[in-house]
Amino acid sequence: MDRIVQTLINAAALYVAVLLVPNLEFTGDWWKLLLVAFIFGLINTFLRPVLRILTLPITIMTLGLFLLVINAVLLLLTGEISRELDLGFSVRDFLAALLGSIVISLVAFALSSVIGSSRIAGRLL
Repeated sequence: MDRIVQTLINAAALYVAVLLVPNLEFTGDWWKLLLVAFIFGLINTFLRPVLRILTLPITIMTLGLFLLVINAVLLLLTGEISRELDLGFSVRDFLAALLGSIVISLVAFALSSVIGSSRIAGRLL
């Protein structure tokens, strides 16, 4: 059940980011957005912890700001996988990924706070 809630929150956050961030685009059916959100959740679940450990020294030196770069890279990866699977989600450049990751983090945090899903709220940065 928690995976379903996480996917729905990710889908809403991705949708808001697509609306607000230029060069972050989604063209497709609603179920494709859910699939993109599920892929985004899987990438965050499995790759993010590894990247955080590997980049710990630079993250400490930048006082945590490098985590934004990690989030942007994961969003770029989600865009590439979506493009390969023809799901309609694309990230055109790194700046769009960076701004999109900030919007997604804020929206996901707000939604998880309202819903009360502490697992999601603690995994954003």
